[in-house]
Amino acid sequence: MNETEASSSDDLSVEAVLDRVRTHTFHPVDETSFTVDRTLEEHGIADLDDDDWRVRLLAVRDLVRLGDAKTSEIAVGLEDDDIQVRYVCATALGILRAQSEVESLERVVREDPDPLARSQAIVALGQIGATQSMDLLRDRHANDDSKDVRHQAELSIDRIKKGEVAEPELEAAYRNLDEDTFEQLTVGEAAPSLILPDTDGRIWDLADSIGDNEWTVLIWVFADWCPVCHREFDELLELREELQEADINVATIECHGQYRGRVMVGRELEPEYWFAEESFIESYAEEIWWPHLLDRAGAVGAKYGVDPMAYAVHAEYINRPATIILDSTGTVRYAYYGTFWGDRPSIEETLEMIRSEEFEFEHPERRRVASE
Repeated sequence: MNETEASSSDDLSVEAVLDRVRTHTFHPVDETSFTVDRTLEEHGIADLDDDDWRVRLLAVRDLVRLGDAKTSEIAVGLEDDDIQVRYVCATALGILRAQSEVESLERVVREDPDPLARSQAIVALGQIGATQSMDLLRDRHANDDSKDVRHQAELSIDRIKKGEVAEPELEAAYRNLDEDTFEQLTVGEAAPSLILPDTDGRIWDLADSIGDNEWTVLIWVFADWCPVCHREFDELLELREELQEADINVATIECHGQYRGRVMVGRELEPEYWFAEESFIESYAEEIWWPHLLDRAGAVGAKYGVDPMAYAVHAEYINRPATIILDSTGTVRYAYYGTFWGDRPSIEETLEMIRSEEFEFEHPERRRVASE
């Protein structure tokens, strides 16, 4: 068992899980809460074999598996000197809907100097449905120094008002993560199975798309705060006829639970986006014609090589951006994994690759490791 793998033994402890996190050397995060490649000193991670994401993801999984009986021990980790420890502990407490640890999470929101920790503690309070925290959340929404923390406070206020706590399916997805299923995708071979719910709970099966369409494009996006993702949504609307004429089916995929996915497609609220010149709900949310799928816990993303929790963007660990193209037989013809938040082909570039069947793309600012 290597250092990124979790123990399956009965003696797994909170401290053992957190020690795996403490002893791993992660890429740093800058003052804007973006991961910086330790070698290149640029946003993102150039090394596609980097395993930061595994350490984070499996630590959250194991904390969730330890469950309700250990939430007080997990909460102790919120005071750890290591920001990665504080982050995974806050993440696990939200998934577990740990009502007993609300005060500990509130202390993080009030006192932690790192936006990553404050943001994730606020997410957890929303997932728990902590009505007693509303005054604190309103204060952070109005006054936190970080726009990313203010944004998460707005979302948590909304979901608490609506009673939309973290769904049991989110906890189950983390409990069921299996590292033996990670990184199964190979270009030139059949795509791994993919069955996911959309934001309305309908089940989408890749096998049905392969049977019905000449081409299938899978696009892993980030979250509602992502201007690049919203531009892709705009492109999908603008190019709908061209995509359909080319017999291309598209699915976008997000590594979040139902509430966050529904915010992404305009089914919950209109957040105060710092990048938006107009309301995306009013301008296009009702016109979304493709399925937006929920990859809770990033299990399918891990299978497809997308690296859930790869790097921090806007005070949240997210997956690598990825575009996967499959032909009518279900064979993977192309797989592109981004080295930073903006590193991916546009929808138009993806369409042109399919039309020409020349699957070549490289972002002009793509990060490269020194040996390349």
